[in-house]
Amino acid sequence: MIGDDSTIFALSSGSPPAAIGVIRISGPRAAAALEALSGPLPAPRIAAVRWLVDPRNNERLDRALVLWFPGPRTATGEDLAELHVHGGRAVVDAILATLDVLLGLRPAIAGEFTRRAFANGVIDLAAAEGLGDLLTAETEAQRRNAMALMGGVLSRKVEAWQGLILEASAGVEALLDFGDEDDVDATGEERARTLASSVVADIETLRAAPPAERLKDGVRVVLAGPPNAGKSTLLNALAGRDAAIVTDIPGTTRDLIEAPVSLDGLALLLIDTAGLRDGDDPVEQIGVARAGEAIGNADILLWLGDPVDAPEALGLIRVGAKSDLAEVPSGHFDVTLSARTGEGMEQLRSLLRERASSLLPRESEVATNARQRAALDDALDGLKLGLSSPDVLLFAEGLRIGRVALDRITGRAGIEDVLDGLFGRFCIGK
Repeated sequence: MIGDDSTIFALSSGSPPAAIGVIRISGPRAAAALEALSGPLPAPRIAAVRWLVDPRNNERLDRALVLWFPGPRTATGEDLAELHVHGGRAVVDAILATLDVLLGLRPAIAGEFTRRAFANGVIDLAAAEGLGDLLTAETEAQRRNAMALMGGVLSRKVEAWQGLILEASAGVEALLDFGDEDDVDATGEERARTLASSVVADIETLRAAPPAERLKDGVRVVLAGPPNAGKSTLLNALAGRDAAIVTDIPGTTRDLIEAPVSLDGLALLLIDTAGLRDGDDPVEQIGVARAGEAIGNADILLWLGDPVDAPEALGLIRVGAKSDLAEVPSGHFDVTLSARTGEGMEQLRSLLRERASSLLPRESEVATNARQRAALDDALDGLKLGLSSPDVLLFAEGLRIGRVALDRITGRAGIEDVLDGLFGRFCIGK
């Protein structure tokens, strides 16, 4: 779709009915379309109240606010018009139908406005991914990270690294091409290696930060222990709903039960598991095996059972449940509670907040997604390959590999399939 010079239109606000509907028109014929519907163009970036009419029969469609944004200083980098109309379904449909018959206009496809912004250099790929994350953000932590990406935090880091790599490359190329001349700095290779090493250290620091998937999918909190330990009751109490079936019959939970929750803006994925015990029931055996896998993949493990039987796990919290029934076994617990009465629940939530916060990016950090981390890993591999070799030619090649890999983060390299996947997630009006 990049390079398409057609003019596109779409409803960019929520689906009707609504108080208002914002219809966006972008492309070379945006001015002509706006004039056809509302008369002479208003002053740039100043709203004007106009009647919108169907140019085929001069029928009035709506009385609306119209705005004109001449390119390239617009959201898409090209001429852009907006119609702020009444948000009734009939009004919006009538205006969209009228636009559809104007010469040179067509409905936008999902993500096409943002894709044009990327193609025209208004935003880079990392910022576009931030916008996509913002559209789906459900927690405060997700919103903050999306805003950081949109604001260019990652892009500026990459730009700084690329500047250092280019400086290093220039020094190395000068040695390769003119190393026998007197005016070439003999310390150029040493300076280049120092610059490359600083970039490697910075990238490794970013790679060590928690991944974006924890923000989106939630910190995995697994509830495990023997049958009838109170796992399902505790999951329901934390989720605030009856997500799992609770009975006095041992082995009621056979499969993994997942319940996403937000705890003070932190996304958690609660996972109830089958009670761990030996048995002959093949279905229960499958459930126990899946419970073991979930324990191995847990970010935080809530162990409801004898503390001495708790598996080795990061983020382990030993929970003494059913305190209201005096059924808590002896031993050391991190928290003792009753999910039925609420006793100790706030202490558990406090522990969960503390552990989950340590697994998520701090406000000063930016979380990278799988695509970005893959590019960072390739950059590290290239730079380390070059730094490990005394051969200047191999060092120069390592710098080139690192630079190309970083280009993938901002979208300067050829990644058409990545673009299709990213912008296809956006709504039509974006």
